[in-house]
Amino acid sequence: MNIYVLLKRTFDTEEKITLSNGKINEDGAEFIINPYDEYAVEEAIVKRDELGGEVTVISVGSEEAEKQLRTALAMGADKAVLINTEDDLEESDQYSTAKIIAEYLKDKDADLIIAGNVAIDSGSGQVGPRVAELLNIPYITTITKLDIDGTNATVVRDVEGDSEVIETSLPLLVTAQQGLNEPRYPSLPGIMKAKKKPLEELELDDLDLDEDDVEAKTKTIEIFLPAKKEEGRILEGDIQDQVVELVGLLHSEAKVI
Repeated sequence: MNIYVLLKRTFDTEEKITLSNGKINEDGAEFIINPYDEYAVEEAIVKRDELGGEVTVISVGSEEAEKQLRTALAMGADKAVLINTEDDLEESDQYSTAKIIAEYLKDKDADLIIAGNVAIDSGSGQVGPRVAELLNIPYITTITKLDIDGTNATVVRDVEGDSEVIETSLPLLVTAQQGLNEPRYPSLPGIMKAKKKPLEELELDDLDLDEDDVEAKTKTIEIFLPAKKEEGRILEGDIQDQVVELVGLLHSEAKVI
């Protein structure tokens, strides 16, 4: 089983985020594996242990992503690939990332590709499906269970509070939803082994791509923090008086009626 995992380096949303010149200030920010991608890494390792084969994790971005790739290797992945676009692309988007990954994977005979459902920074959920479309293979998003029997796969997919069961065949791309598994923590032996596992670094030239081939199709106009929430107001008095006051506030202050 030839398994690939798409992994993104994201900032930790549990930490305080600050902006500088309309961009997220990376100085002092904590970066992690995108949490949904952790489910993808775990599922890939489980399937490899069950069916045999090899797990390769792929990331597109700057050389700083090596840390997150090494973490995935420490979890149990076999190999890692970093496609470094730092010197080639000033701006990139989901199209750029998908195009680069698909170009790398086009001759790799992947049986299974697993991505996170969404990235917690952009939340678009586009890269996985775009890669599948470019490779012309089936894809299923937001999965919570995956069973593989030979070249056939049975998938349980989360659909807004319910689920559906889908049968398909390999090669296949799926995106991991929360609940698919419980990602393991890297063990000390795993961390030590990860230092010796292969991590290949490529650039666009190595994929016979240039900047025009992967030029971003979208542009970020502005990034801003949510408005600070105002303190709530407690209404007092009889219920009838509270209702009258509430309606008045919704009309005059909130302006929703």
